Amino acid sequence: MSSVDPRTGGHPATEVRVAARGRGAHRRIADAVRAAAPGATVLIEAGHYTESLLLDRSVTLRPEPGGGEVVLTATDSGPALTVDAADCAVRGLSVHGAGTDTPAISVGPGAGLIVADCTVGGGRIEVRGGPDRDEEAGADPDFEVSPTAAGTTSALLLTGTRVVGARLAGLHVSGDARARVEDVEVSTIEGTGIVVSGSARVGIARLRLAATSGSGIRVRGRAVLRLSDSVLHGCGRVGLLLEDASSAAASESRVSAPGAAGIRLGGSARAELTDCRILDAAAAGIVLDGTARVVAQGCAVRRSATNGVLLTEAAGADLTDCRILDSGFGAVHAAGTAVLKLADCRVQGTPEHGVHTADTARAELTDCTVSAAALTGIAVTGRSSAALSGCLVADTTTGIGIGSPTGSRVSGCTVRAAGRTGIEVSGEGVAELTGNRVTGAGAAGIVFDADSRAELTGGSIEDCTGSGLVVWTGARPTVHGVRIERPGKNGLYVAERAGGTFTGCDVIGAGYAALHVGAGADPLFHRCRLRDCTDDLSTEPEAAPRFDDCDPALGGAPAAGQPATAAMAGTAPAAPAVPAGSLVPDRPEVVEESLPDLMAELGELVGLDRVKRDVASMAKLMQTVRLRVEAGLPAPPLSRHLVFAGNPGTGKTTVARLYGRLLKALGLLGHGHLVEVDRSALVGEYVGHTGPKTAAAFNRAIGGVLFIDEAYSLSPLSGGNDFGAEAIATLVKLMEDHRDDVVVIAAGYPDDMDRFVASNPGLASRFTRTLLFEDYDAEQLVGIVEHQAERHRYELSPAARAELLALFAGMTRGGGFGNGRSARQAFQEMTERQAGRVAELDNPDAAQLIALEVADLPASLAGAGA
Repeated sequence: MSSVDPRTGGHPATEVRVAARGRGAHRRIADAVRAAAPGATVLIEAGHYTESLLLDRSVTLRPEPGGGEVVLTATDSGPALTVDAADCAVRGLSVHGAGTDTPAISVGPGAGLIVADCTVGGGRIEVRGGPDRDEEAGADPDFEVSPTAAGTTSALLLTGTRVVGARLAGLHVSGDARARVEDVEVSTIEGTGIVVSGSARVGIARLRLAATSGSGIRVRGRAVLRLSDSVLHGCGRVGLLLEDASSAAASESRVSAPGAAGIRLGGSARAELTDCRILDAAAAGIVLDGTARVVAQGCAVRRSATNGVLLTEAAGADLTDCRILDSGFGAVHAAGTAVLKLADCRVQGTPEHGVHTADTARAELTDCTVSAAALTGIAVTGRSSAALSGCLVADTTTGIGIGSPTGSRVSGCTVRAAGRTGIEVSGEGVAELTGNRVTGAGAAGIVFDADSRAELTGGSIEDCTGSGLVVWTGARPTVHGVRIERPGKNGLYVAERAGGTFTGCDVIGAGYAALHVGAGADPLFHRCRLRDCTDDLSTEPEAAPRFDDCDPALGGAPAAGQPATAAMAGTAPAAPAVPAGSLVPDRPEVVEESLPDLMAELGELVGLDRVKRDVASMAKLMQTVRLRVEAGLPAPPLSRHLVFAGNPGTGKTTVARLYGRLLKALGLLGHGHLVEVDRSALVGEYVGHTGPKTAAAFNRAIGGVLFIDEAYSLSPLSGGNDFGAEAIATLVKLMEDHRDDVVVIAAGYPDDMDRFVASNPGLASRFTRTLLFEDYDAEQLVGIVEHQAERHRYELSPAARAELLALFAGMTRGGGFGNGRSARQAFQEMTERQAGRVAELDNPDAAQLIALEVADLPASLAGAGA
């Protein structure tokens, strides 16, 4: 029953005023509410009111027009506003709870409230519906919210409002209540921003939620959430959390910088995500466990601290046109019995695997791109399985790795620029590969590991640094119609005790023998064609290859005495093959030298203390690399190319020659010889001449060291249309293609060498170590002269040595100063002057023949300091 107001003749008022003074005005808001008729408006004068109101009829509370702020503060530990009637409204007020765990606004069962353009603090907004409805989660996706409630259903319309400084939650909708939230800010919440539980339905648009100590939005029970055009930023825990049998549909929304996962689903929760962004999560971007399912379209997950997308237990994810970028762990990981589907997605940037399935998970990838993974682009392990179709995998260490015996299919995919193997079927892996392309692999194109089972049909393997297709011990694949072009080593490498059937395969332009068959291997080659390869076939003892209708005709092992030019990635062949047609001069006979002897020779060089330490350190490092390879461990990334920076005559060529011999002794170069070139040996005189000229010089160095003196001259300061840039580009490509066969040393003045390395990004990534050759001091220059004298059976007299030291110390070290070259020239001139002096003696004795005296000091050196 409505109260009556004696000031209106005993009839409820339709407009009631609250003011501190004035005829007909109520002093308290509660009195005005009791006097108001259903549907009436209570106009409140600006001021602070300490009351706990009960709205038990349909009324609207609002400030007087043109007035100031109206602040309503709860009187005790209860709510500032309790709503028990339908069709109530609060507009333009500041409502403050008591600052305890109780709500600031409480909407009871069957009640309805509009909160518009308000500020709510000191407590949450609570909407309590009736008993949970037994509805299927996710039903009624387009439910309507009306504050005119009937029965036990509560309703809230929250618009244009700020909810700040609450405890436990900013907004909690429970039971079978309904709520619509539009243009609302929720911030500084000690707990969860918004909680939706029971069978409640909440629609949210243009929400700005920030700074919660708990999750941003938490949906439980069988509740349903619809979220659009919203931002959840800086939540202390999960951005959007769905539990139990709840469901959510989110579109054009962003979750950024949550303290845990961006979006997490557990239980049997369901979510549909459209054009959403999950950024900078402190854990995974999207996490699913239990039997949860997510369907995402056009979403992006970026810079997650752990996984971009993580599925465990029996969860499922169906992602279309999504981007998972820059993850801290593996970008997409599916474990347990999870089911993962990716279509037209891009996965990029991870220090681990791009997409990884484990346990018995299943994955289906269609038209996806996976790139920049530090480990494997797509890894299938445990007893999981994958079906890959039309995917691109690029710039990973291994492109696709399949180690599961369950069976996986890869069709119509491209693997590009893998650092090591393009596709690898390892362990007991089972795979069916159809119509794929592998190009630019840093080691082998495709590897079938020991005990793997594979079928390879169609497709191509192009421009890999190692062998095209490697079949390891015990593997017996079925291979049909594969084209292998320009492998750096063998086209098909069949290891010892391996086998398989190879039908209709083409090998073109292999750097080593087109086919290599190991000891005890018995492959069948049927109608295979070999073109433009260094050799057609190499075999090891007891190999038993079989041939049927191949071109050229092959009937067994090569003729007696023919070398087997086979090599696996990561090993150094004794004498690397050079493509046919290259002009390679006869090299000096290879002399076996021991590492200790070479290190002793290095130590005997005059001066160069820093260079000696650097070379000794590299020798130890590469010795460890060799031991790891011999132990079957992967070699760490290591660039053997060097920059020698120093002035002329500081020993750069001498150390370069010794460095090549050291690498030969370590088994990391096949020959260890030095080929010394400068700009004139690399750069042509007309268009089209430079590339072949550079390649010819490079080919002469295969198996040894290419020493480029004054390398900076290839990138002159003048720039322009200089052919030096073409020479550099050709060198970069050849260094990549022959990374295990040639060491390149670029030498020149220190400042100029910095410019040279910076002239091409490929140089900067390959020349990662610079050795600085310092000028010789006077004592070291005398030491060089003494070393030359000892080699040629001369001796400096003490007086000559002292005078020579003084002459070197007084030399002007300008542009013409030659360092060690000056010392060697001085020695040569001294021997000539000594010869002229001794020739004037009658019957000189042995001591006179070997002595170098003060009179023999060069006149040119004496005037050098003038």
